[in-house]
Amino acid sequence: MSITFATAVYFVIWWTALFAVLPFAGRSQQEAGSVVPGTPASAPAKPKVLRIVIATTLISAIILALVIAAIDYNLFDLRGSEAAP
Repeated sequence: MSITFATAVYFVIWWTALFAVLPFAGRSQQEAGSVVPGTPASAPAKPKVLRIVIATTLISAIILALVIAAIDYNLFDLRGSEAAP
């Protein structure tokens, strides 16, 4: 697997994982009981952006490692059927 391909796959995995992690990030202003005027009640009370980015990065690295292992063990055929051993 080339570095370019791995980077592209990691980028897609990272963004997908980000949207999977966001709902678990915290409580809404309505749940916290303190809605700031001018904001929706569903807005996060205390956004923990660094924690979200770190969790997304770790999850993405684990998934990328699994994808690379699957490709190395020929679980995915990326070259087409004529180049398979």
